[in-house]
Amino acid sequence: MKNLDILVVEDGRSQREMLRDFLRDEGHRVSEAENGKAALEQVKNGYFDLLLVDYKMPEMDGIELIEAVKAINPEIDIIMMTAYGTIETAVNAMKAGAADYIVKPVELEELLIQIEMISERRTLRRENQMLREQLGAKGVTTDQIIYKSAAMAEVVNLAGRVAGSMATVLLEGKSGTGKELLARLIHNLSPRSDRAMITVNCMALSESLLESELFGHEKGAFTGASQQRVGRFEEADQGTLFLDEIGEIPPPIQVKLLRFLQEREFQRVGGNRTLRSDVRIIAATNRNLMEEVRDGSFREDLYYRLNVVTIELPPLRERIEDVPLLMSHFLKRFAERNNKPVIGFSAEARDLLMKYSYPGNVRELENIIERAVVICRENLITRKDLPFHDSAELSGMNQQSSVQSLNTAIENLERKMIGDAMAKASGNQTRAALILCISERMLRYKLKKYGIKK
Repeated sequence: MKNLDILVVEDGRSQREMLRDFLRDEGHRVSEAENGKAALEQVKNGYFDLLLVDYKMPEMDGIELIEAVKAINPEIDIIMMTAYGTIETAVNAMKAGAADYIVKPVELEELLIQIEMISERRTLRRENQMLREQLGAKGVTTDQIIYKSAAMAEVVNLAGRVAGSMATVLLEGKSGTGKELLARLIHNLSPRSDRAMITVNCMALSESLLESELFGHEKGAFTGASQQRVGRFEEADQGTLFLDEIGEIPPPIQVKLLRFLQEREFQRVGGNRTLRSDVRIIAATNRNLMEEVRDGSFREDLYYRLNVVTIELPPLRERIEDVPLLMSHFLKRFAERNNKPVIGFSAEARDLLMKYSYPGNVRELENIIERAVVICRENLITRKDLPFHDSAELSGMNQQSSVQSLNTAIENLERKMIGDAMAKASGNQTRAALILCISERMLRYKLKKYGIKK
């Protein structure tokens, strides 16, 4: 964790000094202010990564201070400290721009966890900005990958970190989550970006056609092979080969693919000459390949050759904060393409689109918006333009929209994700922390908090 410049804003002297000394002992650079006005002056005249702000203060309360600080520098992160731990307080703090809140009396271990998360998010933002600048220098944009959620920011960041290597990358995620777009991003960021990225959908071809597609064939190799054909491995030489739906590859071709990943060698169908190709492999699947290894339909040695770096794309229902951005992006695209004067959504249509669970993920949202633009009679998309008409379809609405406290919703999601990660890692905390992209200390804290056992 990077040490931060922190300003503690607390009118209680003993509490303020306790936090100051504790955070300094943890290695952070800490200043203090006894009220909102004094804090605002320090923000105007100095640099801070993070403010710890008391909610109840004389003259200027915590909400007012947050709003004033964000007007000066929106990049400063803020944690609200409050003895009034209501959902309303939390929501107001978040609306004003707080990154998080903590209930008094402050549990120091919990505060450290929150500061660590903020430090990691700040590092992530800086790295993603550098990633955009790097793409811009190559004349490439990330416009097709639309996101603001932390989950997708982690995905894009990891893609940027692995792009410069030769490592094989396995992209996991449900259909429609954007695996091919992410593969394209990795290719564009790699030293191979000036060469081709060749895509093969392994599910779309029969076994014999897929083998010929990948490795090529010699003249006379089979009935109808009237001339030699160069395969995708040769075409992608010096570039990238994206193998979509890798879980659909039949066992005989798995053997040939494994040989290539081990030796970088292959033979055309019907040939006996050994060929070489310098190609970077990115594979994608919407299946659980580990389960397929267990039931014998996918080779274990091939799985581990492919699984050098795994990037899991979250379903759209787990990055719901990205939906408004995607809605606007698709609306603009399809309005221009169809020459329709559609400029937005009615409140009811927007509410329905935010509540829907999107089993088809981003691709389904794209199709819904395209259809709505095409059939829309007005300049706003309304409920009648959306394909949600009967109770069966409406039952797909996101169950998180039911009335429950913010804390309960967050804790239920955290508990499930941590439990799933621990199961996937067979109880290994180091591996589980890597899967969740959090520190081991944070994982230990959460395991204890939720009573999750190995």
